[in-house]
Amino acid sequence: MSRFFRQADDSDSDTESSEDELMSSGDEAPKPAGATKTPMSRFLKTAGGSDSDSSDSSDEDDSDEDSDDDDEPRKPKSKYLAGSDDDEQEEDRGAVRILSAAERRLAEMEATGKAMENGLKINDWVAISTEFDKLARMIQRQHNVSEPIPPFWIKTLISLETSLNTAISKEKESKKKMNATNAKALTAMKQKLRKASKEYEADIAKYNADPEAFERDYSAATASAPAPTTSTRSAAGPDGEVEDDEFTTVGKSGKAMVFTSESIYKNLQAIQEARGKKNTDRAEQIRTLEALLSVAVTPYQQIRVLLALISSRFDYNSSVATHMPNELWNSAQREVDKLVAIVASEPAYVVQEVTDDYDELTERTPETEEGGIVRIRGSIISFVDRLDDEFTKSLQHIDPHGTEYVDRLKDEKTLYYTICRAQAFYEQLKQEEPLVRVAMRRLEHIYSKPDPVIQALEAAVDTPSSLGLSKQGTTSNLIDALCDSLYSGSNSLLRTRAMLCHIYHYALHDAFYKARDMLLMSHLQESIHSADVATQILYNRTVVQLGLCAFRSGLIKESQAILLDIFTTQRVKELLAQGVHQQRFQVLTPEQEKAEKQRQLPFHMHINTELLEASFLVSCMLVEIPLLASIDSEEQKRKTISKPFRRLLDFADRQVFTGPPESTRDHIMQASKALQDGEWEKCRDLVQSIKIWSLLPDATAVKDMLAKRIQEQGLRTFLFTYSTHYSTLSLSVLARTFSLPERSVTSIVSKMIWTEELSASLDQSGGVVVFHRVELSKPQHLAQIIADKLGQMVEQNEKTLDLKMGGSGGWGDRADGGKGEKRGEQQQERRGGRTERRGGARGAARGRGGRFAQGLGNQMVTA
Repeated sequence: MSRFFRQADDSDSDTESSEDELMSSGDEAPKPAGATKTPMSRFLKTAGGSDSDSSDSSDEDDSDEDSDDDDEPRKPKSKYLAGSDDDEQEEDRGAVRILSAAERRLAEMEATGKAMENGLKINDWVAISTEFDKLARMIQRQHNVSEPIPPFWIKTLISLETSLNTAISKEKESKKKMNATNAKALTAMKQKLRKASKEYEADIAKYNADPEAFERDYSAATASAPAPTTSTRSAAGPDGEVEDDEFTTVGKSGKAMVFTSESIYKNLQAIQEARGKKNTDRAEQIRTLEALLSVAVTPYQQIRVLLALISSRFDYNSSVATHMPNELWNSAQREVDKLVAIVASEPAYVVQEVTDDYDELTERTPETEEGGIVRIRGSIISFVDRLDDEFTKSLQHIDPHGTEYVDRLKDEKTLYYTICRAQAFYEQLKQEEPLVRVAMRRLEHIYSKPDPVIQALEAAVDTPSSLGLSKQGTTSNLIDALCDSLYSGSNSLLRTRAMLCHIYHYALHDAFYKARDMLLMSHLQESIHSADVATQILYNRTVVQLGLCAFRSGLIKESQAILLDIFTTQRVKELLAQGVHQQRFQVLTPEQEKAEKQRQLPFHMHINTELLEASFLVSCMLVEIPLLASIDSEEQKRKTISKPFRRLLDFADRQVFTGPPESTRDHIMQASKALQDGEWEKCRDLVQSIKIWSLLPDATAVKDMLAKRIQEQGLRTFLFTYSTHYSTLSLSVLARTFSLPERSVTSIVSKMIWTEELSASLDQSGGVVVFHRVELSKPQHLAQIIADKLGQMVEQNEKTLDLKMGGSGGWGDRADGGKGEKRGEQQQERRGGRTERRGGARGAARGRGGRFAQGLGNQMVTA
């Protein structure tokens, strides 16, 4: 092994010599007395290595004699102290000298080299590879603090290359091969050495040309560095006050760090080169950039430093799974505001993503640039996007039931202000692509919020944007203006998301027909399955909000048709990105679970799933209970509209004992059974006692609407159930029984007769309903069964054809509305001899609901 691996001073301390003997005791035989020691290179000698070579053995003898004579063990001396620890020697030598940072690093390198030497002796390439990595990291740290490359590193590379080639040749000639782990480490070491030799090729060539000159240059470079300071001194002025002129920032290398406006670009280049590399101190980079920002004078310098500083703050946390610390986020938000303010007040400086190449080490002004415009490479809109994403990510990782979530949510006001300032800036520049992106960010912050919250956010905005609330007047006008600006853009994805946000806002403000028509005209249900997951989640949220809007407006059938498909999947929370659905025999991989958590919405944007379920089940009750009462055979009863509701109802029917209702489902199931039995008042009380209705904006109006719908559907259920027992019924009696105006009862009965749901006639002069009865013969009953089976075959054939043609497998008009029409045409009148069209009317109504809810089933997001 080359002698350069030997430690510079083996006699600095007794502790170090004993450690070296322990490390090499199994590999190195003791030297005979009087043997001449190989001379050591002078650059490896440290400040404390002034003892002669011949003193090594005497030191060891002295240490042995001391250990025999003294009862107490000697206290080990720190390796950073150059000198003896004897009191008499300390008095002779004076104060103990502290080694400089460069000398300490050199000592660490030499210790690592000693470990590599020991590994070479036993052919342990695993240990050699580990120590080489450690040594390479030490050299990289020196490079980061702009220190010269020590000759020790160059000698190591040269000697290792020789040893490596020797080991490889011996391995080829040897009959006994080394173990797999050692061979793998040998191969890896070969690649590492090749890479390092290529990186320091110029230094190796310079060293080979003249080793002594290389060492002299290194010694001169290290000698010219300022002495390290562990504290700073202050001088007292003439009036006794302490002057701070001598305070200097000291870096890790011990060098004084002085930042001036002239050295900004060199420091920026050094930081840019170190960005992304291993062992880069990101916190130190941020502190350096903050110091550079304080000395930046010109707008060009401020813009360059701010671009680097904001990027460094975003790079501080490289993990995608965790969010950015709040302190860093707040600092980045303030710096983005400052950057936007500078470029807005200085039109001659433009920040854009694509620019021509320019010298980054020189100052640039409008006078020196062609056209008087200084174009700087960067992206403000990407900073705004990252701020928004990190804000959302932080809300995802905070417990929503604590005060920390509320405190963090308050920062949305400052973020919204930053987005609005960026939008006003891009409006001034008339740049379409970043303008639509920042407008989409603004829209996503307000589309799902009520008017008071939007007004509070807009109150903090003082930018001269043409889309401000002060110029639009109302929040609906503001949403319309933002969406119109996105509709005119060229980005199709943003247009789709803007339309969904627009529909959501209309549905949130109970404009059902406007939202429904807009969704139908957009044809999004036909192409949403090809969109990205985030857009599909937004589509699901929009459709669900539309169903809630229909429920609040009293449109029960429309609400039931819209919400049916999403509840049929039994994955409501997953489809709305409000939770991860675990199926029974499915286990998510860590990657899948991480992806699921990353797309979850913050808690304040959730749609209450309990309220959603209550609205759906009550709608199903008001649609299904009269339908169940209108059919006779068990086979027809099995043909359900809402399988989730029918499943719950069948489970409730199988219960032997039914206690007081506790949950929302219990209330609705008991209300459904009461409605079946004609007890509409009990049904009304059970439904109105559900506490979840208090979350609705106007709970009292919704309860009154539900009471009226229960009265109407109770009347329909009564007529379907008991019409066979009466020949006539008085309208006034029906009005008193169900507490309805006689005019409303007449309207309901007339509609049932018109749609042929009821085989009867209305005698308005007498104020009675006359029922007609016609019994079905056996052939008619068989013909009805055959017609049902033929209808099922036709339906299955249509689904198969639709799948082959690239359709959605029968969802929409043909598979939903057509199915109901066939069912209605095949049903015969219960008391008449002609075929009923009542089922056809129900099927057509369902078909209309299925058309505007088309795509929610098979095309629903499987997040």
